[in-house]
Order: sequence, then C-alpha cells, then structure tokens
Amino acid sequence: MYTIKEVAKLMDVSEHTLRFWAKSGLFPNIKRNENNIRQFSEHDLGWVKIVKCLRSVGTDNKSIKRYVDLCLIGDSTIPERYGIIKATRIKALQQMEELKKQLELLDYKENYYEELIKNNEIDKYNPVNDLQTNAV
Repeated sequence: MYTIKEVAKLMDVSEHTLRFWAKSGLFPNIKRNENNIRQFSEHDLGWVKIVKCLRSVGTDNKSIKRYVDLCLIGDSTIPERYGIIKATRIKALQQMEELKKQLELLDYKENYYEELIKNNEIDKYNPVNDLQTNAV
C-alpha cells in the first residue's frame, strides 16, 4: 500500500492534485487506514495512471469520471470506453503535431541566435535594434 505522498512521487503528480482527483471520485475503492489516511494499492496506481494520462491531454474531470463509471459498470461499456480512448488518442496526436510545429520554430530560433552569438552580430529582426540604428 502507498500513501498519497508516495503515489505523488511515483506518478509525478502533486499530492493536492491526487486529493482533488480522489474527492472527484476518479479513484474508486481507495481504502483508508485507521488514521483515515488514503492507502493506494497497486490496482489504484492503474487508476492514477489513466487519470493522469487523460488529464494530460486536456480531458475534463467530468469526462474522466464518466470513463471511470463506465469501467465500474463492466464489460458492457467497452464500446463506449473504446470511443473515449480513441477520441483522446486523436486529440493527443493533434497536440503532438502542434508541438512539433512549435519545436521547429524553437529549433530555428535557437540556431539563429547561436549564429548571432558566433558571428557577434545584432538581431536584425528585433525592432529595438531597428530603432537604435535609425536614431539621430
């Protein structure tokens, strides 16, 4: 069994976030010890993993709660759960494509600045430098 502090460290999620998710009903069947402290089992870590995954792509808690509830209902909900996961995967792929574009721009700017430093040049695209070269 794991404490919330241990789970936070293992899963790289804040304790506050884990408590919020737990209060939102995203981790069914979490037990509490004699001091009323949440105790996460290996099985519970699986819930944390999928919730973190869904949240990282921007899925709202209400939709995640729907997914959890469907899981609890049983195998008759597999088609709907499949739809949720498939839609989330498509969204993740779209986000990856956008991040690739951002990374390309950052790579370009990194190389641009590296060349400026190497050649001891000014940044001709910085409007501040344009103002300084045209100053009287």
